[in-house]
Amino acid sequence: MVDSHRLLDLNIAAQDLADALELFSRSTGMAVLVDRELTRGRRSVRVQGRYSARDALSRLLTGSGLMARYARSDAFTLQVAQLSDAPAPKGAGGNAGAWASDSFASALQRAVEAGLCRSELTRPGRYRAVLQLWIDRGGHIEHSRLVTTTGDLRRDEALVQSLSETWVERPAPSSLRQPVTLLLIPDSAGKRMDCRQREGASGA
Repeated sequence: MVDSHRLLDLNIAAQDLADALELFSRSTGMAVLVDRELTRGRRSVRVQGRYSARDALSRLLTGSGLMARYARSDAFTLQVAQLSDAPAPKGAGGNAGAWASDSFASALQRAVEAGLCRSELTRPGRYRAVLQLWIDRGGHIEHSRLVTTTGDLRRDEALVQSLSETWVERPAPSSLRQPVTLLLIPDSAGKRMDCRQREGASGA
């Protein structure tokens, strides 16, 4: 698993935010689950120097109006920045919607990874792909679309098939913007996802 606090030498130019996030993901090994509609029209600031992955991401998002929500130490999604970021428990007011979105993002990340780890062909880390997911209120991925090919038609078909059999353990919040865009990138550092701990998972 990526150490998000380890210092890295980074040089990411100011650019379209979606492109900057892809470069950030390749440079740090952090996984990003992002709604492309959310990043549309937004730009990043330059990140140059020695930073931890978390500090670099915070700097990258400066002025974008977005903030990171961590699904785990090496995976995050984005949401519109809020004045108060304290998660609220179930049944509470205030940030209950933010709590639900964050919790669902974590569950979605786990479900997708478990699904992709079932097959050697679809195991992440050796290919790049952009996928769009439509998820029903029960947490089932009812439709998926491969936006960019992985370069292997067999893998493309296997990816779509794997996602069609995936179920998220939490119901999708009503505030979820669809489709959800998922970016999978090759791991140039050689730190591929450890699928061994997910073998036998049911996809939840």
